[in-house]
Amino acid sequence: MAKKGDSRFPLTVARSWLSTDPVDLWKWRVEAVRDLVQRLSEDGTTDVCISDFLFAAANVPLRGRVPVVLFEHNVEYLIWQRLSALESNPLRRALFELEWRKLRRRERAICEQADLTIAVSTEDRDRLSALAPGARVTSIPTGVDTTYFSPTTTPEIPGRLVFTGSMDWQPNEDAVTYFADAILPRIRQAVPNVSVAIVGRRPNARVKAAAERAGLIVTGTVDDVRPYIAEAAVYVVPLRAGGGTRLKIFEALAMQKPVVSTTVGAEGLALTPGQEFVAADDPDTFAGEVIALLNDPLRRRTLGRAGRELVETYYSWPTIAHEFEQACEEAVTSHEAVRTPSEHRAHLPRKRSVGLRGPRLVVGQHDELDRNHRHP
Repeated sequence: MAKKGDSRFPLTVARSWLSTDPVDLWKWRVEAVRDLVQRLSEDGTTDVCISDFLFAAANVPLRGRVPVVLFEHNVEYLIWQRLSALESNPLRRALFELEWRKLRRRERAICEQADLTIAVSTEDRDRLSALAPGARVTSIPTGVDTTYFSPTTTPEIPGRLVFTGSMDWQPNEDAVTYFADAILPRIRQAVPNVSVAIVGRRPNARVKAAAERAGLIVTGTVDDVRPYIAEAAVYVVPLRAGGGTRLKIFEALAMQKPVVSTTVGAEGLALTPGQEFVAADDPDTFAGEVIALLNDPLRRRTLGRAGRELVETYYSWPTIAHEFEQACEEAVTSHEAVRTPSEHRAHLPRKRSVGLRGPRLVVGQHDELDRNHRHP
């Protein structure tokens, strides 16, 4: 698979433009993975195939012997549509426009062919249901490991703002440059000692340039994001594009950190503005809310405690995992209902699953993505 920066990547993109597939599906086609998934789906030992993210479906046999559950962390076409609206370069805007339209068509087809599509919010569930009226779509909220992400005794750094995420993902790149150029100068006028840590893998040239202009701390890939979140006085999410839900917000809330986010950044999360986080959608408002929190330790603690209580109650892993397991069992049951009696009997003893995380194949379990490698 050719990645951005690989010498083969331009050719991969060019070929995708000549195909009906968007580049996000085209570049993740891996023949060895497709062959392996096909074998496991046909050898009579697999109950369900979980396609984790839309792009993994490029390697999945849809409408085959084994039911397929599509786990949609985002409404993918919507990300590119929003990026297109933000793009000022006419050529890039045209390419983004082409990409989101191709992606929308393929996303609709894959949702309709999967036995079940799981969205991560009711908003995304409704969007996907409208996009693919023939699809079976449900929603299960994003969960967080509240034991791993928990409050610490690490003292916060006065004036420290933190943003985490994969820095080679376009919406995060846009968020960093937008924050550095439009929001941070306003904050510095009131809080001269403010500092900003950008934590996440593969910061690209645009992120590095923004960091140099604005004096940001850019870490690149780290073994553990928790020490950086623990140092934050305020956790910021200045996203203007994206989809699905931002697990990064739940991680910060689980560590009792006050969060200032755009509406897009907190989209799909059952959060109450002013109670578990602060919403701000323009540079002046965003900067003003950050400044107010930096000057109000009591309000920071109050927001942090409310956020922690929310994720503990509704979004811990045991709660979410049980819902996901039930959804997978229902997909298997509905798929089996249309099989012949002999096929049904042959299928009953199997208790394994195939799960795709991007190019990685997991059989029987679904390990957590490395936190520096997860887009949202």
